Amino acid sequence: MAHSPADERSLPLAAGEHPPVPGAIKVSSTDMAERHHSARTKARKAALDVLFEADLLGRDPFASLADRLDDPEQIVRAFTRELVLGVRDNAEQIDARIRASVPKQWPIERMPRIDRNLARMAIYELDHTDVDASAAISEALELADELSTDESVAFLNGLLGRAAQSRPDRSRLERTTDEQR
Repeated sequence: MAHSPADERSLPLAAGEHPPVPGAIKVSSTDMAERHHSARTKARKAALDVLFEADLLGRDPFASLADRLDDPEQIVRAFTRELVLGVRDNAEQIDARIRASVPKQWPIERMPRIDRNLARMAIYELDHTDVDASAAISEALELADELSTDESVAFLNGLLGRAAQSRPDRSRLERTTDEQR
């Protein structure tokens, strides 16, 4: 769900409250905390949390996933596991696809971690699952809109659109995977 300035209204400052910069105003906005997400969207968000943590800490995503699997308080959906392990197992190929879909002056390391890992998950879904391309891209853009920078949605939309247009031949990909087993 896109957020627009029309969704905001100006609010008076509370007693003793000062604007952070001259001319700034206080606005209300939509609270996304109560927003309902599908089980698959929740699984994608959980996978993003795992991949982001692993990226931030410079560790294998399986280690971050294992922490959650070992915690009896946390429920880890099967789709979360599939995404995390799929991104991990196909990391080189996925990162090569990202590099091929962005301008040379914008290396993958320069991307915000959230965007980088959303792109990785979406490209994994595009190349290695039966999820419809528009659904994989839409889910990534929705999470980017909710969790990342203002420019992220447009950037990821372009990147993932190019990646979807240049998808590898699925039958060749499946034969290669079968031969590796």
